[in-house]
Amino acid sequence: MSVRVYVPSDSTALSLGADDIARGLGEIDLDIEIIRNGSRGLCWLEPLLEIDSPEGRLGFANVTAKELSTLFSDGVPGSAHPRCLGLTEELPYLKQQRRLTSARIGLMKPCSLDDYRAQGGFTGLTKALEMSCEEIVACVTDSGLRGRGGAAFPTGIKWQTVLSAEGDKKYIVCNADEGDSGTYVDRLIMECDPYTLIEGIIIASLAVNADEGYIYCRAEYPLALERLQQAIELATDAGYLKHFKLQVRKAAGAYICGEETSLLESLEGKRGQVRFRPPLPAIEGLFGKPTVVNNVISLASIPGILAGGAASYQAYGSGRSRGTLTVQLAGNIKRGGLVEVPFGLSLRQLLEDFGGGTASGRPIKAVQAGGPLGAYIPPALFDTPLDYEAFKAIGAMVGHGGLVVFDDSADLGQMARFAMEFCAVESCGKCTPCRIGSVRGVEVIDRIHQGEQVEENRILLRDLCQTMIDGSLCALGGMAPFPVLSVMEHFPDEL
Repeated sequence: MSVRVYVPSDSTALSLGADDIARGLGEIDLDIEIIRNGSRGLCWLEPLLEIDSPEGRLGFANVTAKELSTLFSDGVPGSAHPRCLGLTEELPYLKQQRRLTSARIGLMKPCSLDDYRAQGGFTGLTKALEMSCEEIVACVTDSGLRGRGGAAFPTGIKWQTVLSAEGDKKYIVCNADEGDSGTYVDRLIMECDPYTLIEGIIIASLAVNADEGYIYCRAEYPLALERLQQAIELATDAGYLKHFKLQVRKAAGAYICGEETSLLESLEGKRGQVRFRPPLPAIEGLFGKPTVVNNVISLASIPGILAGGAASYQAYGSGRSRGTLTVQLAGNIKRGGLVEVPFGLSLRQLLEDFGGGTASGRPIKAVQAGGPLGAYIPPALFDTPLDYEAFKAIGAMVGHGGLVVFDDSADLGQMARFAMEFCAVESCGKCTPCRIGSVRGVEVIDRIHQGEQVEENRILLRDLCQTMIDGSLCALGGMAPFPVLSVMEHFPDEL
């Protein structure tokens, strides 16, 4: 009887030699069935080889192709092998999570419809097909789901706006242009469990009477693009997309196209530039039609909400932040990876209990939450709960759930300068505060670093930041000052 050996096939594992491991296993003279599954999201353990046992899957971390002959020298290794981590599901990093949206990643072959259905896939869609548009929207609204792309706008309200809007055609657009530093959960979903996203999009189409949709996928994610295309074709052949046309589009490679109106401009074949609002995309979106624009995790959360009911999702969370958040630990962190937990855990729990502190072993100096335009949070604020309003109260944001860790050797003054420079490079140029303010911001920071009229330039820098916040058309210019202001507030000696 053959033994199943699972070899992850996401980009992280592939970059560390997973394909070589799969080839090497095929050359071993043992009765082995090789399963190319997705990743568990435990990035620091990749490639994470898993071997079936009567008790469950046994994990073997950081395996290389060269080690296979030794690892399998006495047959298929079991729980007594010194390299065995034990049952993967029992690893504290996984066991302490509450995986809802990411529940299936790593458990199945990414594009296998049979595997997806065996893991409960399409249960939400089956229930949605028995509901009216209004009932679907009410379920999503009652769940408390808020947009996971960064703005945290209530998903149900957005859907209700599109449902109520007049239009002979409506669209669903998935924003999969995941460009924030330290974020990769969208990629993991698309590479490891694409049907969850597709099912969520189909349910959204039923909710607002849309008959066409697009997944706007980051150009730097070639494997995700390939998997999505394959999954859509298989889902179409299986009849899941009979009344809805879904296509994948490669993004333009510009950070600004992660902003929803710039994304719509790009989808229409134009230069990615921010649109004036109003009208909102929910009223006049893609090609001037009412459009739902949600990010990957927002849409991937929908099948579970419909399957389990609004109350089951609402039961998790803190305050107005309901459900779970897919946190991504990155930067100088010992145990980097995906952590899905209910809102309400503290930053300290995430960084220490899950992350294990810094990879360098030095003290954590700061963590940047919410991407390259997020504030730098000092250790004194690490007891802040993971909650949209709690983060806002300390001048930070949850954003897409990315946490980038820095140890005490980091120069945060230079990091603040990078935020302004990043904005200057990535600005679409449509509004003056962003286009010109970011350039002037770099110049002022350079003068401060050079010791030129430091106090006067610090005052000027604060005024410039406030102008950008108040006057920019979108979050790029409006948030580029956040890292700068947080460094001035919490690390004044560095800027």
